[in-house]
Amino acid sequence: MKQMEVTIMGQSYLLGCPAGGEAALTAAVAQVDREMSAIRDAGKVKARERIAVLAALNLAYQLADSPRETPALAPVASPDVDALIKRLDEALGHDGQLL
Repeated sequence: MKQMEVTIMGQSYLLGCPAGGEAALTAAVAQVDREMSAIRDAGKVKARERIAVLAALNLAYQLADSPRETPALAPVASPDVDALIKRLDEALGHDGQLL
């Protein structure tokens, strides 16, 4: 398995990648970076962990909402960020830890 160094929100990660999967991994990293950056830039969430969870929820929602489309080509439709933040806060509780 090949290793690729990628950057998401300015932080580098070393990821394993199967041979021939470089383009798909690069597209996935770009999509995650765009989603996380958009949440960060909205200014409502500061903690990287919360940004990552919200981005994961947004991407999972997009995937579940349009299973016939290729996720990398799907239009970016962000669900209500405030509602996602509220659900995340409820799940994490007061101290930021999962219940």
